[in-house]
Amino acid sequence: MSITKAIILSAGQGSRLLPLTRDVPKCMIDFNGRSLIGWQVAALVANGVTDIVVVTGFRTERVEDHALQLYRDTGARIRTLFNPFFQVADNLGTCWIAREEMDRDFIILNGDTIVSPEIVARLIAGASAPITVTVDVKADYDDDDMKVNRDATGRLHAIGKRLLPPDTNAESIGMLAFRGEGPAIFRNQVDQMMRTPEGVERWYLRAIDIIAKGHAVGTVSIEGLPWQEVDFPQDVEAATVLTAQWVEAANKV
Repeated sequence: MSITKAIILSAGQGSRLLPLTRDVPKCMIDFNGRSLIGWQVAALVANGVTDIVVVTGFRTERVEDHALQLYRDTGARIRTLFNPFFQVADNLGTCWIAREEMDRDFIILNGDTIVSPEIVARLIAGASAPITVTVDVKADYDDDDMKVNRDATGRLHAIGKRLLPPDTNAESIGMLAFRGEGPAIFRNQVDQMMRTPEGVERWYLRAIDIIAKGHAVGTVSIEGLPWQEVDFPQDVEAATVLTAQWVEAANKV
């Protein structure tokens, strides 16, 4: 079964990339002639995901204008949803703003992660659980990685930046699929957490960590496939190199 809807969380400024993001949202950074969000939309559309909701915040008018251009370029239905609390709430709040859009099977994607069409295809093909987390595997994990503990069957047991090395065997790339009862499970958990005083300070993957204690949360490995999170200045350089390779490969076809 295919998934045709996606929610992209693009409310933040990307302050760790200043001064590059002083007046430009992180999702609007150009990489070889295409914005970060443009690369995301292209990967989604290539896999039949044509109903895309972009949650905006910082410099929302720029993202709104760009979304219209992406619609013209791709034909996908691209809508924006403004999060007025983006300066005071973490991305759990961004999910809460978009909760009414979690009305059927969908993919959620952090607005700072460049992925290829092959990665989206692998997630859709492997998303058999109500909630499925896309993970990669590497030799070492640093403090900023969203670390994952999963068993031999691929079931996720814990996710978070504070997992200890012995408990870590993968990392989340910030892209998940929700199918069947998955959207309702996630939506309800987000709503419960946002009703607490600390809700605005939470990452949405904390909701997944809680859900995994009582529901089967699956994982899909994209080990060997290239992707790039853009958080720090060195990530901008790495993403530029990666997308240049993709542009070169496309030009050879």
